[in-house]
Amino acid sequence: MSKITTVLRARAENDASDDELMLAVYEELKTMARIRMSKERAGHTLQATALVHEAWMRIGDQQFENRRHFFSAASEAMRRILVDCARRKQAACRGGGLKRMEVDELDGLVCEQRDDELLVVHEILGRLEEREPRKAELVKLRYFIGMTGE
Repeated sequence: MSKITTVLRARAENDASDDELMLAVYEELKTMARIRMSKERAGHTLQATALVHEAWMRIGDQQFENRRHFFSAASEAMRRILVDCARRKQAACRGGGLKRMEVDELDGLVCEQRDDELLVVHEILGRLEEREPRKAELVKLRYFIGMTGE
């Protein structure tokens, strides 16, 4: 049994704290986030560390059966965070109804192809998940965070 699984089980029995779990998984989460962010468009405002922290906020209070379950949930949280960022960016680029801007104020709001690509992949992945959940999970782990069969 891995150290992470041991901490997860101890945490489920209130014998380990959230801090102990974070210490056990932080470096691996950061590596996952770095891999994922390396596939994002240049100039993305979200950094790997912020992605880890945001993912932790989304999943930190959940219980997990084992290491695989935890990292699968973390991968999904990171994917959803990036999809949410892409949607917000597209909304800003397409008006979003927030605020009228002059042309010279639009520097930095250029919509990149990668945002569109990420949303298409998200949509297709949703369809795959309905038909073949295990294959969809494999795609998420490989495409979004670069995990291999190891």
